[in-house]
Amino acid sequence: MVEAIPYMRDLREKGADVYPIITPTVLKTDSKFGAAEKWLQEIKAASGKEDVADSIVKTEPFGPKQPLDVMLIAPMTGNSISRFANAITDSPVLMAAKATLRNSSPVVLAISTNDALGLNGSNIMKLMNAKNIYFVPFGQDNPVSKPTSLVARLEDIEPTLEEALSGRQYQPVIVENFNK
Repeated sequence: MVEAIPYMRDLREKGADVYPIITPTVLKTDSKFGAAEKWLQEIKAASGKEDVADSIVKTEPFGPKQPLDVMLIAPMTGNSISRFANAITDSPVLMAAKATLRNSSPVVLAISTNDALGLNGSNIMKLMNAKNIYFVPFGQDNPVSKPTSLVARLEDIEPTLEEALSGRQYQPVIVENFNK
């Protein structure tokens, strides 16, 4: 998440209307990456929005009432990948993603998971084959220490969003990405 915040800010500064949607984990969990409250404030500042969709109820309007042109999920963790690929809607982010797909708009995934080349590989392939789902190009971040890990190349967010809005996958999808 720390790496995605500058891209959120950049998109907003370029004129995008950014609606932050977060999971309960982001809202409530202090981790090695920092305190939840710190991240909430960072997200609010980067998006320019004081209100964050942090519950399924707050996310429901993104379906019929306030459809999104495109939805970016960054980072898209292995846990969320597996739930999304299997149509499990148990978080605000996945609720908004499914609503966006229901509205025939693109959903762009910036994956970040230690299990992409493990059991979660089949879920990624299922999503790659799904209509209106696009991927920010990704590669192995550390093939020696984490041989099954894949991470999106976040500097490709903007061109991936542009291509997704035109119904195309930004290429190449699989890239070399050794940012040790």
